Amino acid sequence: MLGHAARTVARAVAHPVSQPDPEILIIGAGPAGLTAATYLARFRRRVLVADGGAPRACWIPLSHNLPGFPHGITGDAILKRMTEQAEEFEAVIEPGRVESLRRDSSGFTARLNGREVRARAVLLATGVTDHHPDLPGVERAIERALVRICPICDGYEAIDKTVAIIGKDDGGVREAAFLRTYSDRVTLIHIGSSDALTTEAELRRLGVELVRASIDDVRLEGDRVTALCWGGAFRVFDLVYSALGTSPNADLARGLDAAVGEDGRLTVDAHQATSVPGLYAAGDVVRGLNQIAVAGAEAALAATAIHNLLREADGETVS
Repeated sequence: MLGHAARTVARAVAHPVSQPDPEILIIGAGPAGLTAATYLARFRRRVLVADGGAPRACWIPLSHNLPGFPHGITGDAILKRMTEQAEEFEAVIEPGRVESLRRDSSGFTARLNGREVRARAVLLATGVTDHHPDLPGVERAIERALVRICPICDGYEAIDKTVAIIGKDDGGVREAAFLRTYSDRVTLIHIGSSDALTTEAELRRLGVELVRASIDDVRLEGDRVTALCWGGAFRVFDLVYSALGTSPNADLARGLDAAVGEDGRLTVDAHQATSVPGLYAAGDVVRGLNQIAVAGAEAALAATAIHNLLREADGETVS
């Protein structure tokens, strides 16, 4: 986290706000935004990335499922490499959160760091916000991989471990069922209302223990064990997963009346275009499979589509 913040400060010095307006504004400096920045910069486009703060990837203690890193890589190291690559091709990365976004007949106007930035096209790579359990020291526990948020990413590391899932609805049941692939010692701690859990019979069929209780305390012991307390008694688990969901960061798109799905994520076509002309989206803000590899692939599609859109507008394509 500190490494990412230090790089953000360094970029603030390296890229003053006197930069000319970009052709493309990328909002978000996580894996999707940085991948798109590299592609577009290599397409010889003027690119500005608005870095609104430490992205979700910073939570990754060690990823073993990112292609090309068989021994694992930290989230901070992933972001450092991707930032260096984008800047190598002269993409500008500026710390700051876009406060507003408007569209007119000639493009977009964003409010960033007290000034207006014009762009011909915009890519939203704003991600999602995790709903962390209300536990003492939960952020530190996530950094140490004791509380986890992505069984698709690291379920393999749960093999034969004692695993707890904290859930508030049937999403917790689905996550518990997924983790049965790796362990037969899975417990779902349901902290939501009783009527929010409609698939209790599935838990019994799968051999998942169900505990209906609010968590009163958490104990972190060394670098391995998390103990959770309810009803005055502690239970020890090797790993704890949070299945409390996420909220997509889609307010800027909704302000432009972009279409969203039932889950609040942005609706896009096969080229990552939203329903608003010139507005594209990639990464976790688009669909539920929150994976760096997916975000990168979507960003590559979006960046190529944006480049071709501008080429066509400038009469540079062959009919």
